Amino acid sequence: MKNLSTIDWIAFILVIVGALNWGLVGLFKFNLVAVILGDMTFLSRVVYTLVGIAAVYMAILVSKRNKKV
Repeated sequence: MKNLSTIDWIAFILVIVGALNWGLVGLFKFNLVAVILGDMTFLSRVVYTLVGIAAVYMAILVSKRNKKV
């Protein structure tokens, strides 16, 4: 986890937020993002989009790091 850039950390945090939200949805049918920002409002869609982009970014980052090892 060391040597991560600021962008890497932001992506990591967004992926964790997304994973926790999906865990809440799966376990309790409780969508925290929708509760805080509204159901499919512009802001909630921005959050979902950023989480998706962060997940793709993290997948690429992990893939690149694994190739270096």
